[in-house]
Amino acid sequence: MKIKFNILAFILVIAIVGCKENSESTIFSPSKNIKVDFNLKKDGKPYYLVLKASEKVIDTSYLGFDFDNSIPFIDNFQIVKTSVREFNETWQMPWGEQLDVINHYNELKVELQEISQLKRKLNIVFRVYDDGIGFRYEFPEQANFKEAFITNENTEFNLTEDYKTFWAPGDWDIYEHLYNTTKFSKINALQYVNQPVAQTYIPENAVNTPVTLVGKSGLHLSFHEAALVDYADMTLKVDTVNFSFKSNLVGSRNTIYKVKRTLPFNTPWRTIQISENASKLIESNLIVNLNEPNTLSDISWFKPMKYTGIWWEMHLGKSSWDMTSGNHGATTENTKRFIDFSAKNNIGGVLVEGWNKGWGSNEGGFDFVTPYPDYDLNEIVAYGKEKGIEIIMHHETYGNVETYTKQQDTAFSLMKKLGIHAVKTGYVGKLIPEGEYHHGQFMVNHYNETVKKAAIYNIAVNAHEPIKPTGLRRTYPNTISREGLRGQEFNVWDPKGGNPPEHLSIIAFTRMLAGPIDYTPGIFNIKLDDYKKGKQVNTTIAHQLALYVVIYSPIQMAADLVEHYDANPTPLEFIKEVGVDWEKTKVLNGEVGDFVTIARKERKTGNWFLGSITDENSREIRIDFSFLDSNSTFKAKIYKDGKNAHWNTNPLDIQFETIEVNRNTKRTFQLAAGGGFAISLIKKN
Repeated sequence: MKIKFNILAFILVIAIVGCKENSESTIFSPSKNIKVDFNLKKDGKPYYLVLKASEKVIDTSYLGFDFDNSIPFIDNFQIVKTSVREFNETWQMPWGEQLDVINHYNELKVELQEISQLKRKLNIVFRVYDDGIGFRYEFPEQANFKEAFITNENTEFNLTEDYKTFWAPGDWDIYEHLYNTTKFSKINALQYVNQPVAQTYIPENAVNTPVTLVGKSGLHLSFHEAALVDYADMTLKVDTVNFSFKSNLVGSRNTIYKVKRTLPFNTPWRTIQISENASKLIESNLIVNLNEPNTLSDISWFKPMKYTGIWWEMHLGKSSWDMTSGNHGATTENTKRFIDFSAKNNIGGVLVEGWNKGWGSNEGGFDFVTPYPDYDLNEIVAYGKEKGIEIIMHHETYGNVETYTKQQDTAFSLMKKLGIHAVKTGYVGKLIPEGEYHHGQFMVNHYNETVKKAAIYNIAVNAHEPIKPTGLRRTYPNTISREGLRGQEFNVWDPKGGNPPEHLSIIAFTRMLAGPIDYTPGIFNIKLDDYKKGKQVNTTIAHQLALYVVIYSPIQMAADLVEHYDANPTPLEFIKEVGVDWEKTKVLNGEVGDFVTIARKERKTGNWFLGSITDENSREIRIDFSFLDSNSTFKAKIYKDGKNAHWNTNPLDIQFETIEVNRNTKRTFQLAAGGGFAISLIKKN
């Protein structure tokens, strides 16, 4: 009888564990404003739903995988175990949009196992915050599943309405398309196939992330991913009829599978930011919070800074990257000119592009250590140190990843020897090895390994033509910034007229949600006729100043030519004063694609800086200065559009005034079409 009782007890335990999806597969955010339900269909097919205040945000959405070496993860699962926990910490950014970051979530972990077949295991972990959710798949160690060859990840995000959507096409090679604004049902990424850019591949109607949606009730959603490590970039395939996203991983022409991993491993987090308004999307720390803590023991060698550089003049055609043109820009004399200007104007660094051999087609490729004859690297570095200016190295690969990987130790050793602590990397063009895309697993690993290797040499990385940011700057703070969007240079290149005035008003609520942006603001010579007839930057000069606050990066370029700054000393004063490292960030107002106003408090000084930009529409913005410190008065230096300013007809019309303000002050500002305003708020003693 005792043996029979034990058997019955064992059966009872199995039955209880198998039923847990009915009682413990729901999790709420800490304030209970967001709810996630997880369950299985009768055939064992896993799915989830997301609700905000009892309203469905994500309807029944299925989860699973296709494999090259095994039957898919679709159904046939049972819930073996569920567990919940609450986590609450405050951690500090070594540099960033703020100093203290609250990381507070409730977590649900669901452990699944196939009922029959191979009895493989799969865990799904949900972390639910008050401003959104993240979930990922965990492939635990197991006897009958050693290696996964993933041909696709079938994560669904089924929406409940035809959202207004701000999207860029799901290109496997670039993020440099303009964002579009359409109804979800009108998304058509395939219209951008064969667009004349450096490299591009758009295989289907899909969008890149972050992608931001606005509902009829004002609900704001943004979809992205966090902690992208040893995995392929996730694009989102669009079902325009059923209003649904489905994950589609970036692949390779060299393999059937898109991801190859040895168990155990975790996928990146799939993220949904959820907010009642646009401003809270920017203030969210969901993406960085889903990453692991800082792994670098010492990061004191890098300091956030502004920088100038030999860059914009090359896009204008004033000079060239290579020497064969006879108009080489990266000379010792020219670099010293930028060093002198930077030292005089509170700017900490100088970027030099075109300094090394390899830019010419007949030079045998880059070696990343040999300067051109007219560029004395040692003299430049010594001159910069004398003036208190750091040189920023530039490593352009032209997509030759294999060569760069082999030479990184040599290149980084040279930088460490010279005391250079930052490098801008570039990957223009099709990749070597052939068959790989910029956003596939191969390149994800290359970008991440480059950051880790650079850290060994005390080097921070600003990547161009990169993989998108996914919050890994928390884990590796030397990944300081990156491009990953349509940059300022398209105002010179684009035959259709450059970046429209609304561009940054969209970027602030889409791409910037992923992480820091090296956009290269500060163009004062808006009309580019001296070098590129008919080309221009499609903003006012006040808009350009505001970008130093609106678009976050711990390095910010004063991108224009020295002579254009010397000709405009008044707006230059804002660039001299504006901070780059922040204690607090407040988004005062904004609507996706229309306008945004952000105030940031500088670390150590207690000074605040404010930037506001608008699209092609002029508008009034009322500022309530209640964000300022109590019992303090500030000297407000205001740089605003002039009465006749307009991004096209009169972009240089700017007014300057100085007033005193405190937290009780309220003020209305008029923004011109494509315009903006910037304010330095210097605390008075």
